[in-house]
Amino acid sequence: MDLATKYMYLYGAGGHSKVITDILNSLDIEVIGMFDDNPPNAKFKGIEIRDGIRLLGLGFPQLDAPLIISVGNNLRRAELAKSIPATYGTAIHGTAIISAKATVGVGTVILHGAIVQAGTSVGEHVLVNTAASIDHDNTIGNYAHISPHATLCGHVQVGEGTHIGAGAVVIPSIRIGRWCTVGAGAVVIRDIPDFATAVGNPARVIKVREEPDFSALDSLLDLPSLADR
Repeated sequence: MDLATKYMYLYGAGGHSKVITDILNSLDIEVIGMFDDNPPNAKFKGIEIRDGIRLLGLGFPQLDAPLIISVGNNLRRAELAKSIPATYGTAIHGTAIISAKATVGVGTVILHGAIVQAGTSVGEHVLVNTAASIDHDNTIGNYAHISPHATLCGHVQVGEGTHIGAGAVVIPSIRIGRWCTVGAGAVVIRDIPDFATAVGNPARVIKVREEPDFSALDSLLDLPSLADR
């Protein structure tokens, strides 16, 4: 067994880290370190919580095992992934059903009872939550979150950073844009544009936000932009 399958680090010591730790432990992977931006308020107990990148900046250590960002908020997870130069692992619960013809990106977490069918591509740092069902030939963008018991039918596209709420249903061949929010229990029967919030049955757009700005974190840490890496 190589290092990548024996040990991992987590970034984020809130409630989500407990779930990911349980998954990793069930796979005989030990969490050997944990980082957080606010260690005194960490919810995880029983392991030393080290300062996160917002406190350490360029002093963030080089890690000797893969890292998973255990932060549920999509925007925060994206900010951190764009700023931490680490090797990233994945955490896939043993009860999840992942087709051999599906692909799953680094940093992604797939929880208990989730299903990912053939031809589907799940991006990097995605959260596929408990009992979510993603059918064939879907494309799930980086940093997305598919909430518990959400159902995506075939040929659905979900953009970067989008949050599909608990119990939502998306009919076949729908495109949901980047950084959208689909409300819990919504039934999506029409495409949804970038940065929109859609709720209801059938789902309707109730507002459109501005595009997220990731430059603030880079400026705070004096880190090079992605284009320079």
